Amino acid sequence: MSNLSAGQQKYLLMHRRHKRIVRISRILILLSFLFIWEFTANVGIIDSFIFSSPSKIALCFWEMLLDKSIFLHLGVTLYETILSFLLVIAISILVAVALWFSSKLSEILDPYLVVLNSLPKSALAPLLIVWLGATKTTIIVAGMSVAIFGSILSLYTSFTTVDPGKIKLIYTLGGNQFHALSKVVLPSSIPAIISNMKVNIGLCLVGVIIGEFLAARDGLGYLIIYSSQVFKMDWLLMSIVLLCIMAMLLYSLISLLEKWCRRRF
Repeated sequence: MSNLSAGQQKYLLMHRRHKRIVRISRILILLSFLFIWEFTANVGIIDSFIFSSPSKIALCFWEMLLDKSIFLHLGVTLYETILSFLLVIAISILVAVALWFSSKLSEILDPYLVVLNSLPKSALAPLLIVWLGATKTTIIVAGMSVAIFGSILSLYTSFTTVDPGKIKLIYTLGGNQFHALSKVVLPSSIPAIISNMKVNIGLCLVGVIIGEFLAARDGLGYLIIYSSQVFKMDWLLMSIVLLCIMAMLLYSLISLLEKWCRRRF
């Protein structure tokens, strides 16, 4: 700090203060929401049977924690989401690379990818159950179907917009298409791949929940459907809260990966 000018120190101080205000404001908004929810449920302004309350949700979670049943549902949904996410990323990169290698192939497949990406994925879930049965494979494929086509299009667009001057330099120096891919296209597309991963982790979770609605016997999606059928709103809202926390944690892990890539590359 002693090597910085007064203006730079003032700017850093204002930046830290801004981040502190944002962090505190977020916490206050959340606490205020929980307080109003709990208060209105306790005094009868809202029906606690329908809307539940933070204390009931916390008690429900604690009970399921003690009997360890919540770990099964959390583990199943997390496993299906991560597996579908990894498959989406791997397949998307491979297909995007194949399309980049062959412009003719990209012209042929482009309209099909656009149509499949636009198709409502919830419409595919019943069809997947007929084809694959009510198994975890169906749920994983449902999770993949939500993200994979958009991911391929996004990555292919990123590959084709890489600085053509750098690619031309590779060819001028005697390199081939593989060298251009490994030395220019993929390294230049790392930010796009990470951004794609940030989007896909949420989409895969959505797809997995859609699959669990229809074909699961465990998992948070199954817990939501079951609790809505038997009017256990505490379970339903607890599952939704856990999904929010899971999505936030998974997104945070991708953000950490992004920071690591920025330092490394």
